[in-house]
Amino acid sequence: MRIYLVVIDESPEASVALRFAARRAVKTGGAVEILALMPPPEFVQWSGVQATIEEEARLKAEGLVAAAAGTLVEESGLKPSITVRQGDGRKVIREIIAETPDIAALVLATTPSGAPGPLVSHFAGDSGGLAVPLMIIPGNLDNEAIDRLS
Repeated sequence: MRIYLVVIDESPEASVALRFAARRAVKTGGAVEILALMPPPEFVQWSGVQATIEEEARLKAEGLVAAAAGTLVEESGLKPSITVRQGDGRKVIREIIAETPDIAALVLATTPSGAPGPLVSHFAGDSGGLAVPLMIIPGNLDNEAIDRLS
């Protein structure tokens, strides 16, 4: 099965990438995997404080994924696979692609204006190191344009 990997966060471009991936998955009989990234833990001298910070980050990431998954099911009928991982996004994405041979593409979207975003910048500049195609979706597309292009 063809799986489209999408990284979700609070940015508007994450929604663009998710919609595009969902539309492609529906049209190709595939699936979507949503990845939420938690930042690497910062060292805090007191372990109780550090545990609280990490728990808050995990809950925030899980909330983002749950909202994105709900939108995906509502709009496309697809039930996505969900992954929440902690660490450097570039490294985690490469690990997931290596672990999941059915991933057909990494789908990212640029910011609506300005710099394209750290993941797009990294993978567009180093896409030769990816084992799957990189789909970069313009972040300024509205739903109608995404539907037409996907």
